[in-house]
Amino acid sequence: MTRYIALIDGGPGGYGVAFPDLPGCTAMADTLDRAMASAGAALGDWINTVESGGNPIPAARTAETLRHDPEVAEALSEGASLAAILVVRSTGKPVRANLSLDEGIVSAIDAAARARGITRSAMVEVLAREHLFELT
Repeated sequence: MTRYIALIDGGPGGYGVAFPDLPGCTAMADTLDRAMASAGAALGDWINTVESGGNPIPAARTAETLRHDPEVAEALSEGASLAAILVVRSTGKPVRANLSLDEGIVSAIDAAARARGITRSAMVEVLAREHLFELT
């Protein structure tokens, strides 16, 4: 699984995320958790957009390599931090997945899906998108 290193700055009420290896790929949010989730979505969208234009995607540098980049080093000295963000790309192609889940969890997922007017599959995807970046 590919990850890109993100540079995170800001504080409560306003966090910014930028990817030093991907010019123009940024995200912002009012909380750190939302900023990380937004960064994951921005990363996938940026890569899809660049590739659809026929352009190559820059290789991901390691955190250690980025620490020696003068711009990154300056941002880190001013209080920014680094985080590895997983590349998750939406393809628009559904795929069937057979999952075994606890009956109580399935009931809770179904109830949440009904409350939102969506299917169980859509609800599982919503939950995965919300929480996948917390695991990276």
